Amino acid sequence: MHTDTERCVRAVRSKDARFDGWFFTAVLTTGIYCRPSCPVVPPKPENMVFHPSAAACQQAGFRACKRCRPDTSPGSPEWNQRADLVARAMRLIADGVVDREGVPGLAGRLGYSTRQVERQLLAELGAGPLALARAQRAQTARLLIETTALPMAQIAFAAGFASIRTFNDTVREVFALAPSELRARAPKRQGTSTSGALSLRLPFRAPLNPDNLFGHLAATAVPGVEEWREGSYRRTLRLPYGHGIVALTPNPDHIACRLTLSDLRDLTVAISRCRRLLDLDADPVAIDDQLRADPVLAPLVDKAPGRRVPRTVDEAEFAVRAVLGQQVSTAAARTHAARLVTAHGDPVEDPEGGLTHLFPAPEALAALDPETLAMPRTRRTTFTTLVRALADGDLRLGVESDWPRTRERLLALPGFGPWTVDVIAMRALGDPDAFLPTDLGIRRAARELGLPSTPAALTARAGAWRPWRAYAVQYLWATDSHPINFLPV
Repeated sequence: MHTDTERCVRAVRSKDARFDGWFFTAVLTTGIYCRPSCPVVPPKPENMVFHPSAAACQQAGFRACKRCRPDTSPGSPEWNQRADLVARAMRLIADGVVDREGVPGLAGRLGYSTRQVERQLLAELGAGPLALARAQRAQTARLLIETTALPMAQIAFAAGFASIRTFNDTVREVFALAPSELRARAPKRQGTSTSGALSLRLPFRAPLNPDNLFGHLAATAVPGVEEWREGSYRRTLRLPYGHGIVALTPNPDHIACRLTLSDLRDLTVAISRCRRLLDLDADPVAIDDQLRADPVLAPLVDKAPGRRVPRTVDEAEFAVRAVLGQQVSTAAARTHAARLVTAHGDPVEDPEGGLTHLFPAPEALAALDPETLAMPRTRRTTFTTLVRALADGDLRLGVESDWPRTRERLLALPGFGPWTVDVIAMRALGDPDAFLPTDLGIRRAARELGLPSTPAALTARAGAWRPWRAYAVQYLWATDSHPINFLPV
């Protein structure tokens, strides 16, 4: 979008928050860059230059605006609706892969050479993987500076910087303030202890309907791993350097996020996975406008706009749970998963009580005795084949997954039909166009709304909803009285 100057100027002049994260405005006369909704008086058009990323602005010598804080914008929805090289690379960078494995590790996961990855990122985003990771480190550093009382040296390494000097230089360059000055400007109420507990605000593009989002997560919560408590969804997180516990609470203008981490180096990854879980980088206006064009869906969208797709913080975990949920009720699937958690999950301590384990890793599940699984033999074969493929690395379901290729790989596994593959594509891989024409709830909704109820005819009818069929699924499901459609009391 940043190449459409006229459209960008209109968005800046109207202070349209819908475009935050889509592009950034660099002001030639002040040397700062802003989000489109910046509250200051807009500069003259001839003094504005538009960039596709904060990293590109920083590489061009601009510093972040102190008023609108562009580093806290929602992420671009482009990276969650595409499956090409650039989108997959951006999802991996957000997951901290460059900081942990370097650019060669990023390229290796994508199956391309380092040069190819750098060239494509530069062409589309105006910055290479190192610059994009640096911008992310700066954002994490600011978050830790403003919300914790941790010493600056500890913050530097927790944010991913190799040295304190690099940390200081980067913070000054990006924010035009020293780390100590950033902390002095932060509201005192945001301070937390040094125990690793952090209270954050996760932004999103309005509108956001929390009913099906949190309702689905709460209704399917696995005891010991997830729970709904006092208006918050809580769960344990398996992270690269340790583990964490997160509590997510819906608010009108943000999601309140309370994180307890065993290692602060996991902060960036934990935030990225929570945003992905709640689909917070979606563009609900664009999605709803297209679905509203269908006269059958229009009343559903108008009644409760802004539905998101509930996703996952761990793709392998969700695939296992999808198999456990084949042809059984939600309650039965939770029971099967809870047994696995108790027997094979890694125990954790929850200061608030209620959460006891991490969901078992594929390696632990691959080592269990199949005869101990209380399920039909055919589904037992499906389960063991899946966890063995995940444990051996033959099947990868990370954010870097190539969606079409992964679908083919899943369909080749015994016991994997269209429903299982599509639900994994929708909630684990993040494909916004995944569709479930064979799902019982979808077929029931189709009959009630006068839509074709046979899978082939319904798929043909849903062609007009592309590329947002996964969101149409949420609106169709919402016609039922199932607990997944309601925010828990």
